[in-house]
Amino acid sequence: MRNPFFHGVGGVLSADIAVPDYERELEFYSKVLTTGPAPLWRDDLTNNQGTPVIGLGARSPEYEALPLQWMPHFQVSDVAASAARTLELGGRELMHAKGDDGKSQWAVLVDPIGAAFGVIPVVVDESNGAGQLDGSGCISWLSLVVSDVPSICEFYEQVVGWAAASAAVEGRREMRRPDGVAAAEICPMKNDNAGIPSVWLLSLPVDDFTESLRRVREGGGEVVGEVTGARHAVIRDPVGVYVALQANK
Repeated sequence: MRNPFFHGVGGVLSADIAVPDYERELEFYSKVLTTGPAPLWRDDLTNNQGTPVIGLGARSPEYEALPLQWMPHFQVSDVAASAARTLELGGRELMHAKGDDGKSQWAVLVDPIGAAFGVIPVVVDESNGAGQLDGSGCISWLSLVVSDVPSICEFYEQVVGWAAASAAVEGRREMRRPDGVAAAEICPMKNDNAGIPSVWLLSLPVDDFTESLRRVREGGGEVVGEVTGARHAVIRDPVGVYVALQANK
């Protein structure tokens, strides 16, 4: 079973990025994501029920240190411990917010190969167990392409609290939450993904997949790779950021 969306250790609820040419980027994503007769997203990039899922911000001086890539937010049991373990394992810390009491609130980290991500405390589920609602925009999957799958799996096992398990495709590893559900996938570099950098690749569902790809090209982006049968495509936006689109099922 796969589901990144989860209120608990290893769960992913949101992602954000700070971009140059903010107005153009906002227009690009709002057009690409809001296709079909029942759009899953609104033009402010919240889902169609108004819940913040992905955040697009302007690249102000405050965020100059952040790499130009979508950064998912992983829930962990101890933000300070995850940040410290990242440094011990060869990663970097870019930002680390603490309260007046000195307790860690969140951190932006980079793994040993340059993929950025955030760590946050476990978010309380206020939906009375309803979880992710059907027909809403969400992060449907996460993948990371790397040259050394075992070492990166070990990094995220120790930093996020995931457990690596064999995936359906040989060489790939599913990163599973403590409850056994897969939240992400780490993939080896091969010919079919050679053009994709080692960044966390968000898969965002859209209502009209074909129209979304048309709008990618029309808006100055590029379709880097498409899996026709799976109706899944990796795209590069106008400022060079990679993300994936997935046909809503």
